Amino acid sequence: MRQVPQYLIIGNGRVARHFLHYFSLLGISVSHWHRGLPLEELGDAERILVLIRDDAIENFIRSHLDDKQGIKIHFSGSLVTELAIGAHPLTTFGQGLYAREKYEEIFFILDDTAPDFTQLLPGLPNPYARLAPAMKAKYHAHCVMAANYSCLLWQKLFDAFEHDFGLPAEAAFPLLKQQTENLVVDRANALTGPLLRGDQATIARNLAALSGDDYQNIYRVFVETYQGAEAQNRKEKAC
Repeated sequence: MRQVPQYLIIGNGRVARHFLHYFSLLGISVSHWHRGLPLEELGDAERILVLIRDDAIENFIRSHLDDKQGIKIHFSGSLVTELAIGAHPLTTFGQGLYAREKYEEIFFILDDTAPDFTQLLPGLPNPYARLAPAMKAKYHAHCVMAANYSCLLWQKLFDAFEHDFGLPAEAAFPLLKQQTENLVVDRANALTGPLLRGDQATIARNLAALSGDDYQNIYRVFVETYQGAEAQNRKEKAC
């Protein structure tokens, strides 16, 4: 069995903390450096994971890692750079740490020119696929819309339950869980509600009820986008 190399994790944000924990669960040796430590303590390793803000990665590598011999790797979903290899962990990282099984199921998206995953990140058993650099920004935009923007909608719902309707936020948890399960089991048929039914009267009432709410425009844009996409689909099928 190939020996697992020494890793160095740079950064102290959520992703860095999660992967320090993951490596610990796997029994992989890893050193750690962050901006709270002197630069003199920034060592070297066979694999250097630069887990800092996307807009700081290239400058940090040029300024501090130019003389390091280890393979530099970043986890950004959108950045394309010749200074490091991209390996994006396709998940979201909360404040709390996860169990080993949850980390192991994280899917990695590699730059299409990257070495094989077992060579790039030895010791990690995760699944992976490759993506052309020209597609990374669009790929990441889709991930952000699906994960981050849906999070805003759920936070809005929980807040409205507690402050507008006098309901516990937990009352909506089964809805969130069931919608997620429906998407996983049968994503093509997971959409429900007035959009799918073409219920214009209900949509109009919903929009009127959101008058003065910043999220009214979000509702309207979703309706317009869905209806436009459906019209285009019908047009293409008719051709």
